[in-house]
Amino acid sequence: MRLGVLFAVALPLVLLIWAARQREPALLRLLSLYWKAASLMLIALLLLVDSRPIGYPLLVIAPLLSLATLWFWVDLNEELADMPPWRALPLTVRIWRWSLTLVSLLTSGFALTALPCLRGAASVACRGWLEAPQMLNASLDRVFDFIFGANWTPAVAAFVGYVALVAYVVGLLQWLLVRLPRQGRVAGGF
Repeated sequence: MRLGVLFAVALPLVLLIWAARQREPALLRLLSLYWKAASLMLIALLLLVDSRPIGYPLLVIAPLLSLATLWFWVDLNEELADMPPWRALPLTVRIWRWSLTLVSLLTSGFALTALPCLRGAASVACRGWLEAPQMLNASLDRVFDFIFGANWTPAVAAFVGYVALVAYVVGLLQWLLVRLPRQGRVAGGF
């Protein structure tokens, strides 16, 4: 899990800040698109806090969607290929893309083993899949209590997760039905 957090959250955040400081627009677009796709993993975790079954297939889909976002864009791939390979930022982004590719494929493959939990199985394996969401919920509860003086319950997490999932699906459908046919595989000015 820590390896996944390192490659999916910590390193992309460092790369985003680094690309902003270096004023690399292609890398900024790539990383902002990655964060848009990677937010589906947070939605899955929010839904799993309250043991919502839809969270399990999202655990499989989210890493694959994030992975597709890294390699889908023709213009960003060309711009990255044109950058000098010896410069630290482009080299680090290349290494991160390949590393995240491997981690995402392994994560999705491993998450396939959670799909039997869709039936609501209360097995030890299913409870194991809920540990990370429970830790996230405990952290959010502490933050929510500190900032607002209120409780962050699993029901609130599930509600926020469902609202975010609806917004995500609407945005994805808008992109698939409107932007993709119009622009193709060009990231443009996202």
